[in-house]
Amino acid sequence: MAHISRRRLLQTGATTIAATGVAGCLGQRAGSLDSVTVAYVPIYPNMQHYVMEQEGYYEDVPTDVTIERFSSGPSVVKAFASGDVDVALFGITPAMVLVDKGTNAGILAANSRNGFKIIGTTELVNLYEQEGPAVFERFEEERGRKIRFGAPPDGSVPDIVLRYWIQEDLDVGEIESAINKSKVPPAKAVQTIQSGDIDATIIQEPFATVIGQDDGFGELAWSGDILENHPVTVLFANQRVLDDTEVAQSLVEQHVVATEFTRDSPDVAAAHAASVIGSGVSEDLAKTAMDSQASEFFSNPHTITEQAATMGEFVADVGNIEDPVATDNLFAFEPYDAIQE
Repeated sequence: MAHISRRRLLQTGATTIAATGVAGCLGQRAGSLDSVTVAYVPIYPNMQHYVMEQEGYYEDVPTDVTIERFSSGPSVVKAFASGDVDVALFGITPAMVLVDKGTNAGILAANSRNGFKIIGTTELVNLYEQEGPAVFERFEEERGRKIRFGAPPDGSVPDIVLRYWIQEDLDVGEIESAINKSKVPPAKAVQTIQSGDIDATIIQEPFATVIGQDDGFGELAWSGDILENHPVTVLFANQRVLDDTEVAQSLVEQHVVATEFTRDSPDVAAAHAASVIGSGVSEDLAKTAMDSQASEFFSNPHTITEQAATMGEFVADVGNIEDPVATDNLFAFEPYDAIQE
């Protein structure tokens, strides 16, 4: 497929990308959406967005695309629920929250999976190697306190994976009885664990790479071994986008192209990510993190349905949603399936 040339991006608080008359393999239609707003959370697992923005792939979408940056999943949920956002690249659990609250929307594509490492102090790692699941009880006996874990808020993707590890994989009981968990944002996890305020954390790239380079810490587990092929972030769209077949298919098509670009040119994709994320994520760090087993980017939404259902049960247990969201209500497979034909 031919790719149209990039045009200058207009900076007006958000980035606006105007569509041209022909978008990729899709023609311009009468009565199509005038514009869509794409929201993203600046985290490494949203790699396709950085490629789509920096390589100009959003320009191939047959409508005007406005890009807005949000600091967290909950902030996108609020904007999405109010109708200020049409498309979002964020964790799968915020998508579950929106659908549970009655928002007509669906997951168009997956972005990433198996994207976390559970990292602890060398002392804790050595104890875990000796004791296995009994490490929690043994640590408390020796230290007079529970293991201090830093993790994002309850119901977030890393929190759900951590709960699954402790409660299902290791089978040591409820998370609240096993560890002392505190809320630590990913960007602050490195500083928090290095300062000794926590003993362990569940962390995504590229921060897992930073901690892993410190001799004082080691890996307790990789999330791909805990809940194989679990989703991390997704491409999520509201009903007005889903109703416009060509826009929905074009978004997925460009997402697939971005995934292929990331696989073929990982260093360039990493540089794109670093340039957009900022916040201390250097180009060298982003490139190094590409080699991590916690860096897996893909598009096919069908590959994450089973684990999404499992994660949904835990999100419901935490109380972020009433009941696990049915796969048919959470995913919109038609655009992806259509471009595979």
